[in-house]
Amino acid sequence: MKRIFYTTTAVVLSAAMLVSSCKNNDNKLESGSVPVTPNSISQSEFKEYKEWKDQQQNTQTKTATPPTQTVVVHKHYTVNETAPATQPVKKKKGWSKAAKGTVIGAGVGAAAGAIIVKKNRGLGAAAGAVLGGGAGYGVGRSMDKKDGRY
Repeated sequence: MKRIFYTTTAVVLSAAMLVSSCKNNDNKLESGSVPVTPNSISQSEFKEYKEWKDQQQNTQTKTATPPTQTVVVHKHYTVNETAPATQPVKKKKGWSKAAKGTVIGAGVGAAAGAIIVKKNRGLGAAAGAVLGGGAGYGVGRSMDKKDGRY
């Protein structure tokens, strides 16, 4: 009876710790859109594009008949390498979610392994730490991929 109680308690506590450690909503965008990197386009290029687009829309509304000859204009923008217009994107600091998941999974797995294996607690803790760490790493790595860290 005690063994069933300890086993279920360990499983419930492990699941609760795993669920509570994996909730992190700080990095979600409010609008749900794709972020634009600051280095991708400068303000002057954006204004030039907007003016060109407005001009194209105005000429299309004025002329009802399509032009007989189509002119294709290719604009190639170069970025001045000596003086960047915006600050470079900073690398994320701190632990990755994969590392956090590994540590949390190893701790929970070691505790659960020691509780479940009564005859040899050290062996149970070691096996649980390895299995829990592997599972935690897998979960954290997938979360990092979603956030774009890797």
